[in-house]
Amino acid sequence: MNNLPKIISVFPLSNFIIFPRTTVPLNIFEPRYIDMINDSMKSDKFIGMIQPKSINKTDNPKIPELYNIGCLGKITSFKESEDGRFLIELKGLIRFQIVKELKSDKKYRKYEVSYNNYLEDLNEKKENLNFSDLELIFKDLKSLFEKRGFIINWKALEKQNLDETINALAMASPFSLEEKQILLEAKSLDIRKSKISEILTTYSFDQYNNTTVQ
Repeated sequence: MNNLPKIISVFPLSNFIIFPRTTVPLNIFEPRYIDMINDSMKSDKFIGMIQPKSINKTDNPKIPELYNIGCLGKITSFKESEDGRFLIELKGLIRFQIVKELKSDKKYRKYEVSYNNYLEDLNEKKENLNFSDLELIFKDLKSLFEKRGFIINWKALEKQNLDETINALAMASPFSLEEKQILLEAKSLDIRKSKISEILTTYSFDQYNNTTVQ
C-alpha cells in the first residue's frame, strides 16, 4: 500500500475499463499521451485508466468530466513503432477514487487519488464462484457478442481463473460506457457477475419487445 502513488497521471478513455490482475494492450498515438507514457516510463510506470462521462454540447471535449472511479495500471511492456506510436501493455493493480484534480504544466491531467475503498483488490484470495454459475450468462453474452460482430475465444476464456474470465468479458463487452462503469465499481466479483446478468436482461428485454423488419 505504501508504494502506491497518491498523485497519478490519468488516461481518460471512453468505453474502456481495466480491472485489477488483468492485462490489456494499448496503442498510444495522441501527443499528450505520448508525453504521459514517456514521463511514466522515466518514473514509476504507473498511469490511471478512467472513463470520461458522456460529453454534453456545453462540455469542453479536451477537458471532459471524469467518473470518480478508475483503475491504476502499471506498464509491463513498451515498444515504439516506426511511425512514433507507443505500443504498451498495462496491468491493472487496484481501483482508485479521485480526490481532486491538480494544476499541472503538463498537457495531460493529474489527480490526487485514494485507494482506501478498494484495498481488497490487492488480496489474491479467490472468490468462491463456479463456472456453472455462469452458464446462462455465457449463453446470453455469446448471443450478444455475435449480434454485435464481436469474436471471442470462449474455449480460452474458460481455461482462465473465474475472476479473470468475468473481468475479461466485462472489459470486452459491447455494453455502454455507463454500464461498464457500473461493472468497474461493483465491490466484489459476485456483485459484478450479478450486474452483468442484470444488464444482459435489459438487452434481452429490448430484443423481444422490438420487432425488426429484415
